[in-house]
Amino acid sequence: MAGNEKYVQATNDDATVSKLSCVTKGYFQDPFVKLFVRRPSRRSPVIHRGYFARWAALQQLVDQFLAVNGAASKEDKAPGDRGGQQESRESAAGSEVSLQIISLGAGFDTLFFRLQTEGRAPHRFIEVDFQEVVVKKAAIINAKPELAACLGPDVTPLDGGGLRSSTGYSLVSADLRDTEKLHQALTAAGADFGPNTATLFLCECVLIYMDAPSSDRLVAWAAERFGTAAFVIYEQIRPDDAFGQQMIQNLEARGCPLLGIRATPTLDAKEKRFLDSGFQQSKAVDMDVIYSQHIDPQLIRKIEPLEIFDEFEEWHLMQEHYCIAYGIKDALGVLHNFGFRDHSHKM
Repeated sequence: MAGNEKYVQATNDDATVSKLSCVTKGYFQDPFVKLFVRRPSRRSPVIHRGYFARWAALQQLVDQFLAVNGAASKEDKAPGDRGGQQESRESAAGSEVSLQIISLGAGFDTLFFRLQTEGRAPHRFIEVDFQEVVVKKAAIINAKPELAACLGPDVTPLDGGGLRSSTGYSLVSADLRDTEKLHQALTAAGADFGPNTATLFLCECVLIYMDAPSSDRLVAWAAERFGTAAFVIYEQIRPDDAFGQQMIQNLEARGCPLLGIRATPTLDAKEKRFLDSGFQQSKAVDMDVIYSQHIDPQLIRKIEPLEIFDEFEEWHLMQEHYCIAYGIKDALGVLHNFGFRDHSHKM
């Protein structure tokens, strides 16, 4: 990614503008995203629906993770997961599990602030990005009372322009290609590497911009260092058909080549990376299937009338070229309810 970092970082600004456009149109609620946008711009209905699908699917997984300590039932792993059968058992000594979310390449994401306002934030929430992005985000947080209020009274500056707050939120800079320095940054941020902690990694359109060996090292590092973890990615797939080739060309023209897509071009390849790296289970689903089978039908019925929509061919093609994949390690036996389950509905 060297030499293209500023262009990849620019995708963060574009994504934030698209999220705000989506929120403004009523697809989902996020009172904080507007604080990170200087120049709002309205996006097309197909972009809105795509961002809604991404938000709804990832929010579902976040909600499942945060429910670990309150889950009433013990179920087998989600249907279709690759890997061995997961044992259902109580956590060590039946005690409550400490939860943390680590967002890799977080950009201007607002998930922590939403969860904190809702009273649902985990024990620790750590965001990691390049130093330039971290400095900008920290400045916005400090300048906006709505954001600063979520950090509590005790905020400690960290090297690289980041910060650590008394509410468990930390913002740190690190190059994800260097796992040793990443480990050091997470340690400074208060990350818990202990056996009684469950960790959710969120990684949206990040690995795909890295060279494959660096991505492999990062995923393997996570599997080695964290005994109970779910590692979730959202990124592109299927580069070899006409739509995929055009997608790659468009991103290359913007200075953002998908350096990792040839190493994991398919759903099977995404799953295999997790298993080869030490995760016990893995699953990858394209966004077209996720929209039709794994998102709450009530949400679908709510958003579909929001705009006139006649871009169905482009919509399905676009969704077929993005996916969510995850790997699971579950030493504590608490992630049995984590993952996609069928909510099929008629389109």
